[in-house]
Amino acid sequence: MWIDRQLRQLSRPKSIAIIEACAIGIVSALAAVGLKQSVVWLEAWRVDVAGTFSPWLVLPPIGICGGYLSGLLVERLAPEAAGSGIPQVKAALGYFPIALDLRVAVVKWVSTALSLGSGFALGRQGPTVQIGAALAAQLSYWTQTSPTHQRQLIAAGAAAGLAASFNAPIAGVLFAIEELLQDVSDLTLGTAIIAAVVGGVIARAIGGRGMVPDLSHIQIQFSLAEIPLLIGVGVLAGLLGVLCNRSLLASLKFYRWQFRARSLAVKLAVAGGITGILSIILPYALLTSKDLQDFAIIGRIDWQNAAWILGGQFVLCCVAFGASAPGGLFAPSLILGAALGDLVATGAQSGYAQGLLPIDLVLSSPTVYALTGMSAVFSAITHRPMVAIAIVWEMTAQFDLILPLMLGSVVAYLVAEKLFPGSIYQHLLIGKGINLNLPDLAQQSWVGLTAADLMQRRVETLSSQMTIAAALQAFAASSHRGFPIVDDGKLVGILTQRDLALIQQEHWERQTPISTLMTQRVIAVRPQDPLTSVLYLLDRHQIGRLPVVEGRKLVGIITRADIIRVEAERVSSTVSPLKTRSEPSYLVYRTQSPATGRGRLLVPLSNPQTADILLRLAAEIALKSNYELECLHAIVIPRARIPAETPVDLSASRQLCDRATALGQTLGISVHTQIRVTHNVAATILEITRDRHIDLLCMGWHGKTATPGMIFGSTVDTAIRQAPCHVMLVKLGARLQSQMVVGESSALDAMVRLTHLHRWLVPIAGGPNTEYALQLLPALIALNRESSIHLCQVFAPTDDRPDLGSLNTAADFIRQSTGTVANIATLHADDIPSAAIDFAIEQQCDAIILGASRESLLKQSIQGNIPNAIARGSDCTVIVVRAAITERQESH
Repeated sequence: MWIDRQLRQLSRPKSIAIIEACAIGIVSALAAVGLKQSVVWLEAWRVDVAGTFSPWLVLPPIGICGGYLSGLLVERLAPEAAGSGIPQVKAALGYFPIALDLRVAVVKWVSTALSLGSGFALGRQGPTVQIGAALAAQLSYWTQTSPTHQRQLIAAGAAAGLAASFNAPIAGVLFAIEELLQDVSDLTLGTAIIAAVVGGVIARAIGGRGMVPDLSHIQIQFSLAEIPLLIGVGVLAGLLGVLCNRSLLASLKFYRWQFRARSLAVKLAVAGGITGILSIILPYALLTSKDLQDFAIIGRIDWQNAAWILGGQFVLCCVAFGASAPGGLFAPSLILGAALGDLVATGAQSGYAQGLLPIDLVLSSPTVYALTGMSAVFSAITHRPMVAIAIVWEMTAQFDLILPLMLGSVVAYLVAEKLFPGSIYQHLLIGKGINLNLPDLAQQSWVGLTAADLMQRRVETLSSQMTIAAALQAFAASSHRGFPIVDDGKLVGILTQRDLALIQQEHWERQTPISTLMTQRVIAVRPQDPLTSVLYLLDRHQIGRLPVVEGRKLVGIITRADIIRVEAERVSSTVSPLKTRSEPSYLVYRTQSPATGRGRLLVPLSNPQTADILLRLAAEIALKSNYELECLHAIVIPRARIPAETPVDLSASRQLCDRATALGQTLGISVHTQIRVTHNVAATILEITRDRHIDLLCMGWHGKTATPGMIFGSTVDTAIRQAPCHVMLVKLGARLQSQMVVGESSALDAMVRLTHLHRWLVPIAGGPNTEYALQLLPALIALNRESSIHLCQVFAPTDDRPDLGSLNTAADFIRQSTGTVANIATLHADDIPSAAIDFAIEQQCDAIILGASRESLLKQSIQGNIPNAIARGSDCTVIVVRAAITERQESH
């Protein structure tokens, strides 16, 4: 049992993510260390050969051969391995079809070792990022993870690769989050941190120190008076970064134009030959990356050598990078920065010696300027100052360097961003036709869609106790090919036509409950899950529908047709009215109770005098339907003001919410309340119905409107037309209004007043709205045990043989659900509202409940609206019900 419990613990998603992150960190670190040792060994061999024979006979041929083999390998096996590798990782994370797998990782590893070992002046850190990301992507393919989790693993692999290269876990995490993924969710951040820490620890344990030499024997110090010089380093680094970025892009264009008919192998062979010749001419320190790093960073050089290193590294980097050689820009940018810092330090010392500067720079360490220059140039090229600071600080472990590094990096970034907006990687992707920074990318593509955007909120469900015979009838009467099975508001299974096909094969009894036939292990998603996860699950499990759940509560369902419909709306630039918001509302107060109901009923509270009656009506429906109450009070402010910045008085609003909470405690109903500041009450109501998955909206209504073109009023019209849930409008009758007392806040008194609703009239017109009105009737007549119900239907005067089928069906439903025998009446008249009103007066009815008109609002505004006409002409309490809008109704 203990073993089984531990296995279940390990099978949880977060536990699996931790294991995957550790595995990614290990393999990325091993790949980084292996690449580092290979490059060091090849460089040492090249130097030994050049020392044994004439450099002119050795270095150019090595560069040509190494470049040709590297280019041939990339060209034939993995074209994605060309160049730095970081743009490819960014594109893959941006859902562009860029391959990342084991093949890319192996080719990148070998080709980078060949190119750097043969003398190309690039770094291994960028390739290591791509190798780590590719290995993580391969792991995600093997474990068959969702696209969203796959992106998190790829980012973790990139973080581990960078951390292992520099021995800088924090920098690896920052780079993955800031540059690659732009996601700081708990799972993403935790996975990246674990992978980076594991990669950094293993790389340090078996690979030795990173790029920076041992500085323990060097005194790192600076004075506050040197801050202007450090800012000067940042300014110069920003200018150098701009020049470097423009030169690298120009070099790429030159190679593309000059060698447009040549293969990558030929371009790299030419670049290798040029690099070999320049390595002979330039200082010896440029022959190997290790000696160059130590020489420049320690800073024990004069200004002539620093200038040679700066210029030589700049030219060699442009030669190699323009040819798309496998190699990165991290190491070259750090070396350029170190040389720039040395130039500033030696120049300042010379200025002091000549009396031009008042600061005794001889007492300061030139290494401070070299390290500040490293961070600043890296920041200017990549436009990532935080990553630049973290890399240099972690490699040196010198806390006193924080201020110089921050000054140099931030100033360099500001200068570079002003003169050349965007990092080098962004421009490289744009050059390939990939733009990851489109302002509406998430809105115009599939990337920004979530399950909540796709799902149908009104779901037809079945009960697990339903018989197979009844389920067959439900399938025959519906176009759906599957139904979620819901008990007590919780999703317990799903039944599809494939399951029903087993009936004929295995001869099931027709009276058997479908609980024995349904699929109990349901594949579901959450409302916030992205479209990529939805598509992955549909394809992986070969299913046609996905329930959407919050916990175990069913809040919607997604079919393949829903995905096509929503994407068609995006392509045609059409936006559903449910997704339009004139101005966002601002939440200023909220209370929440346990989510124990199987649905939610929203009650907007506006009038303190009618709030108790409306709440009591809603509470009776909630008790009957096992719903929770969601109470909203909207404070309307002028459009010239910002909701989040407008001070409001909450005293009256809090009193309304407290009365709702007290009623819930009395009746044992979960009541949630919220107060919002808004410009538009209707838009806020629609916002709540969507975000809180409302099943029924219960609103007060005056029964008339003076707004031209409106049937019920602007807010009510919007709810009737656009709210996806059921809607119930309540106009209090004259008898109830005469008993209102200003300031009354007793739910018990509201109950007393509602008991005066003895006699109910239900005009029957057919359709889903009337059917739902009948479903609400049992809860409403529970307010008075002596209630009587009248059913009437208006026919044309010439109709001698009216069809009483709808009346009889309604009467049977009332008898079965309430035990009350309804009185049936047939009326003959041309004017339906007048006939219903006259009949209500004749029968002394207290309340009328009827379904909303099914005609369009335009037609109603011309010909008249029957519920509105009845409410205007009657002194009774009038309740108008509109059933939930289904997807099919919306399409019509």
